[in-house]
Amino acid sequence: MATSFLPTANPLFLPCSSSSSSSLSPAAYNPHKNHLKSSVTICRAFSDTPIATVSRRGLAISFLTTTFLFSLEGRERRDGANAAILEAEDDVELLEKVKKDRKKRLERQGIINSSKTEKGYLQDLVYKLSEVGQAIDNNDLPAASSVLGGSTETEWLQKANLALTKLTVSPEEKTEVDTFNSSVASLISSVTRKDLESSKVAFITSASAFERWTTLTGLVEVLKGL
Repeated sequence: MATSFLPTANPLFLPCSSSSSSSLSPAAYNPHKNHLKSSVTICRAFSDTPIATVSRRGLAISFLTTTFLFSLEGRERRDGANAAILEAEDDVELLEKVKKDRKKRLERQGIINSSKTEKGYLQDLVYKLSEVGQAIDNNDLPAASSVLGGSTETEWLQKANLALTKLTVSPEEKTEVDTFNSSVASLISSVTRKDLESSKVAFITSASAFERWTTLTGLVEVLKGL
């Protein structure tokens, strides 16, 4: 009856494989041999099962996954911190730039406000250029010549250049002043030769350069007639 309780249905719980079953038979009993065999019997059913191997593999995968996730989280934190630092630095640089630009505008405004004489010279320049432009537009080069004079030594041009030089600060502004002066010289030469088309081109170039200069300096909002 005892054999009916043997768990033969599941191979994982099979009894140790040995010849001990024969020891139940008195005829086959050998005390020396059977005792030796029983001492070295190995339960193969338990040693051959892959349960322990699967568990170790699962633990290894879980460990690697956890390590990878922690690594990603740490990297995201570092990236976030670096981005915050760069953003803060950009904000500081932008703030410094705004402060410098504001300081320059205030300094320029102070110079303009204190340069009443120079502003008068420039206002006269605007009126003279307007007269010349109207004369050229009417194909009346003699009228344009009477305003311009025969050379760049005309008094109102000389005074205008004094004002341009004093109120010019940046390289961009100086470039426009140089363009204006060279164009005015070409304009005077073209009007003297009675070359209408060249006079128109030279006038447009000089007037455009002066307008750009007033925009750069802020005088475009001060002078009338622009």
